[in-house]
Amino acid sequence: MKQAFNQTIQTPLRGLMLAIIAALALVAGQASASSQELAEYVDKNTQRLVEKLNENKGLYEEDPEAFYEEMDEALTGFVDFRRIAARVMGRYARQTTPEQRDEFVARFKRSLFDAYAQALVSNSEGFSIEVDQAEINPRDDSRASVGMIVTSDSGNRYQVSYSMHHSKNNGDWLVENVIVEGVNIGLAFRDRFAQEMESRRGDIDAVIDNWGDAVASLKLEEEVGSDTDGESEDSQ
Repeated sequence: MKQAFNQTIQTPLRGLMLAIIAALALVAGQASASSQELAEYVDKNTQRLVEKLNENKGLYEEDPEAFYEEMDEALTGFVDFRRIAARVMGRYARQTTPEQRDEFVARFKRSLFDAYAQALVSNSEGFSIEVDQAEINPRDDSRASVGMIVTSDSGNRYQVSYSMHHSKNNGDWLVENVIVEGVNIGLAFRDRFAQEMESRRGDIDAVIDNWGDAVASLKLEEEVGSDTDGESEDSQ
């Protein structure tokens, strides 16, 4: 009787454990598929950007406005410019009017497009981008990171990582920050904005109007280059 009772108890318990294991396997399979889909989504948009850049190598010098329009078309809907700009402004965003925030978003986008153009000028031989991994945050499935390798035709390789969030508005994954060879671009911009606010004594209009020059003075390419050199030396 005791043996039969134990079997009666063990059978549903075993079934329950199998059901839990199956559910966990299903969830793990879904997470993996989502990561793969995210990697494919980022790769598709990134390759489209590379094609745009290669197609418009000479356009920046000939017609800057046309170049900005091409970049805006390629990046809007993939990069959350408004979210990034708000983070760059940090605590100062609360001091701005909606018009000032809109103007800063426009200036911020333009500064990024200028950076893309300069990258084209300094790397006229071309480059390729390969998505090598995508990971959805296991604690928050609305956040993810995507790693890529940028390789120039001369063989220089750079590690780039996108921080992304899943938009509630349109359901797309959008870039909210970029890290290049360990240099957190969003944080560097935020620090520069705070420095500009201090040096201009809180004149936020002046900071916004001169944002392009402020970004140029960061010389991020030197920081990225120094980090890359350091990693190369360590690896040798």
